Amino acid sequence: MPKEKGQKVVATNRRARHDYLIEDTFEAGLVLTGTEVKSLRLGRASLVDGYGFIDGGEAWLDAVHIPEYADGTWNNHAPRRKRKLLLHKPQILKIESKVKQGGYTIVPLQIYFNDGRAKVEIAVAKGKREYDKRQALRERQDKREAERAMSSRKHLGE
Repeated sequence: MPKEKGQKVVATNRRARHDYLIEDTFEAGLVLTGTEVKSLRLGRASLVDGYGFIDGGEAWLDAVHIPEYADGTWNNHAPRRKRKLLLHKPQILKIESKVKQGGYTIVPLQIYFNDGRAKVEIAVAKGKREYDKRQALRERQDKREAERAMSSRKHLGE
């Protein structure tokens, strides 16, 4: 029986949804050391530069920054080490086939605790072109303006 219930988000990669077109998402476990878990429980992590790769039939997460635990001793962890992802073999094969197609990459979307266990949501994504990013921003801005106009009309009594 886990001590904690529910889901507690530690870090999200908001930039990933802007820079990439998300194809498929997976939930993976993380192999962490004790001080990394303690640092994550304090809500300290950064996914900005993180990426995933498949090597030898194993999934890895690299360049994710989990700062050193302040109260740690000589056995503190390295902040940007590569960490193993825990996925089922069919999931790894599916991700690997997508990445080998070309144009796809593995991007971490968020790190969270699910019933006390550290999990990472990864996505198989394709990079967006600059004009796609501008178009998405324009659509969001148009939608916001339309909602603003509707709400102001509602407040004026139609």
